[in-house]
Amino acid sequence: MITRTLGFQKRKAVSGNSLELEQNQNSPRATVDSTWVPSNEKIQQILQLRALALAQELPAQEGRNEDIEIVEFILGCERYALESCYVTQVAEVEDITPLPCTPGFIRGIVTLRGEILPVIDLKKFFEVPEKELRGRNKVIVLQAGKMTFGILVDEVLGARSILAIDIQSSLPTPMGIRKKYFKGITSERLVVLDAENLLMDESIVVDEQVAE
Repeated sequence: MITRTLGFQKRKAVSGNSLELEQNQNSPRATVDSTWVPSNEKIQQILQLRALALAQELPAQEGRNEDIEIVEFILGCERYALESCYVTQVAEVEDITPLPCTPGFIRGIVTLRGEILPVIDLKKFFEVPEKELRGRNKVIVLQAGKMTFGILVDEVLGARSILAIDIQSSLPTPMGIRKKYFKGITSERLVVLDAENLLMDESIVVDEQVAE
């Protein structure tokens, strides 16, 4: 509430000691007392602005609280994960055919569902300590756009969901993993990798003629 001040002067009455107040109309502070109340139109405008500001804040909060579907696996002695939206299949294969003239982290090629795919050894790519594989080779096939390849892992633990807000990207990257392939670590020490950046890395691209 805004109250405007009125200006007055005191003067002695003609008789007695009583005082009376006389409004000084010439005073620059002399105004009319009033109370400001916003119009209905102004109230609606304020409410609309508040609703708009709230609507802009909600998507960011919801994005951090949403569930992310992941495929969890083991490399060496650590647990890792990739977003399920980039995983097309998980397979066990007996043999991986070596490829000549390729980087050391290219394990070779496999044929899955009639398609020839290169297989990346993530332990060599990330310089993770080697662990002897037992049984068949476990391959997780990743795809984004036209890019498809498999990654060789020690063990596939399965698929589940985690909260996006639980992925802490500010923590130091684990040894051997470059920053661009690292999305973060959860409170349970699960290392979440960036599948999209892996798939977009030109150093992993295998010449189709070599693969064939």
